[in-house]
Amino acid sequence: MPEKSPFVIDADWLQQRLGSPGVALVDASWYLPAQKRDAQAEYDATHIPGAVFFDLDQVVDPDSDLPHMLPPPEVFARYVGSMGISADDTVVVYDGPGFFSAPRVWWMFRVMGMYQVYILDGGFDRWKAAGRPVTAEPTKIAPCVFHARLDKSRVASLADMRGIVERGASQIADARSPGRFAGTDPEPRAGLRSGHMPGARNVPSSALSRDGELLSVEELRSVLQDAGLDLSKPVVTSCGSGVTAAAITLALESVGHIDNRLYDGSWTEWGGQADTPVATGKA
Repeated sequence: MPEKSPFVIDADWLQQRLGSPGVALVDASWYLPAQKRDAQAEYDATHIPGAVFFDLDQVVDPDSDLPHMLPPPEVFARYVGSMGISADDTVVVYDGPGFFSAPRVWWMFRVMGMYQVYILDGGFDRWKAAGRPVTAEPTKIAPCVFHARLDKSRVASLADMRGIVERGASQIADARSPGRFAGTDPEPRAGLRSGHMPGARNVPSSALSRDGELLSVEELRSVLQDAGLDLSKPVVTSCGSGVTAAAITLALESVGHIDNRLYDGSWTEWGGQADTPVATGKA
């Protein structure tokens, strides 16, 4: 059997542990406006029993005008504690399709110092299709104290990216679609230039999973290398607003690559500047 990522768990594993003490279940669903899906409303209507909703539009840096910026550790800790999640729990994160927004929340927990975090392979859409347990009952939450410790070395800033683009000190992996990367498709957010950071490689997040399941470790390695990445060298991941970049981070970590950072501002920040260099066409 092909080797699977150590960061995913299957539906059988989770169903056997529903309601078990120490297993915290997080619905991290989030959708682009074009997808016309309301993650909060879908959660309220039906979710895996015991799951709490993690709102990617709310658990953010309150002082930033950019979307989905990583919050300060005390803000993250306050939100997570209010969800009843403690640092001793094993956290299982899921989203609707499988590997769209769940990797972002997986990464957020890890960068805040919590490593017993996994993603449900197949996502909630497949869970429901298989007839597994769902409920509309609100999850009872007992708030607790959560201590977060931000690892700043795993996050890249605009200043970092300017230096990387100028000097080529790290590889850049962009999770956006090929059309957005090449600049042939418009950005969904108004006011952004089209294209990519000079020197970046395109690793569309959709290429990392199949039918809601993360590819095997061997397949992930092939996708990353075929995109032009040297897995012996540093990588910074990027996307539109820092969400799907985490899918590349997940793929990198799954194949044993640990020298990676995520550019939190991503294209919303870079493409919104007047003086940042932009390239178009294929990598």
